[in-house]
Amino acid sequence: MKTDSARRNFLRTGACALGALLMAQKSPAANGPLARRVPKTGEAIPAVGLGTWQVFDVASDANEKAQAREALKVFVELGGRVIDSSPMYGSSESVTGELAAALGVTPRLFVATKVWTSGKQAGIRQMEDSMRKLRVERLDLMQVHNLVDAGTHLATLRDWKKAGRVRYLGVTHYHAGAHGDLEKYIKPGEIDFVQVNYSLAEPEADRRLLAVAADSRTAVIVNRPFAEGAMFRRVKDKPVPDWAKEIGCASWAQFFLKWILGHPSVTCAIPGTRNPKHVADNLAAASGPLPDEAMRRRMSVYFESL
Repeated sequence: MKTDSARRNFLRTGACALGALLMAQKSPAANGPLARRVPKTGEAIPAVGLGTWQVFDVASDANEKAQAREALKVFVELGGRVIDSSPMYGSSESVTGELAAALGVTPRLFVATKVWTSGKQAGIRQMEDSMRKLRVERLDLMQVHNLVDAGTHLATLRDWKKAGRVRYLGVTHYHAGAHGDLEKYIKPGEIDFVQVNYSLAEPEADRRLLAVAADSRTAVIVNRPFAEGAMFRRVKDKPVPDWAKEIGCASWAQFFLKWILGHPSVTCAIPGTRNPKHVADNLAAASGPLPDEAMRRRMSVYFESL
């Protein structure tokens, strides 16, 4: 993943942070990362997870796979659990399954993936293939990717949920123009999770969708929290403002993630990376204070001014 020089400078000057975080996680007195409740069940899951789009599509590159392995190792050691993939992410599912099994961490993960095809039987085949690649007998969360043939797949998933093959079902979409369609699916209250883009660069979900999610007790997973790296390019060579230290922001990644987590409807954000230092940096956003609404407005105004 491409990063801005400001983030690289932070990571260079704070090289000891990764080790300190690892030691803290191993300490019995250490607090774990911020957790949020899944509204339908009350289950607590860490508020910062790990996305695998592009960054875990590395089956053919031994060096990149080794980096992904270390990233996953650090992620779990620091208390991360939620990892999200999709059959449209190339080899990401199989790499995730392989590395989790090799590290012996599969039982500790909250594994989410998606179905992305049309037709009942095609959907069943794809979902079963995903389970084989991820090396799980039961999925924590299966989502209908971009609402492709959503009615068909949700009917299957309701049956699978009753049978214990999946624990939760959800819907996703990457485009703000589809928020109205997502609302229609989650408003009746039968969907457990909705996954959408939401960030300082893409705040559209806050117009209505997040409120509908709260009203329908639907958990919210936030993808593209850095707008695919565009936000780092926007703050290139600019320091994090001193006033952001009030909420413990030591990097732009933490600034961006804390703004997201400051919204009470957000359950989990899933920045994608295979860089272990970035994993530690991202998870650090789930510690310390979160911005209140006044601080979130200040953060938004500042970001827009850049």
